[in-house]
Amino acid sequence: MESTTRIWLLLAGINGLMAVAAGAFGAHGVSDPQVKDWLRTGAQYQLVHAVAGLACYGFMRMALTQAGWAGWLFGLGGLVFGGSLYLMALTGVKVLGAVTPVGGLLLMLGWAVVIWGVIAGSLVARV
Repeated sequence: MESTTRIWLLLAGINGLMAVAAGAFGAHGVSDPQVKDWLRTGAQYQLVHAVAGLACYGFMRMALTQAGWAGWLFGLGGLVFGGSLYLMALTGVKVLGAVTPVGGLLLMLGWAVVIWGVIAGSLVARV
């Protein structure tokens, strides 16, 4: 397996682990409603994009080139989006919220790459 593919699969695993941990902590470890909401939002987006990153691996195995780009964008976007919300929730430093949209933009770009791949015809399975 190519080393860059291994890295973004690792990112998908890290995103999934962080999402479950943050969701559990938000559900059982905090009482502040705003902090719970930040943790819930980060966990939800991060977990969805961890799965999307894993799906990109399947597309890569079918030699669909845009899947690699999408996998990187989902992996990094999930870390930045969820991570900034978690840090904000844990530290109370609200200026970290300014970083969250950068992660959201990376996630949206990942989906745009998937759309581009479908339109270009390279994300359609050649069966």
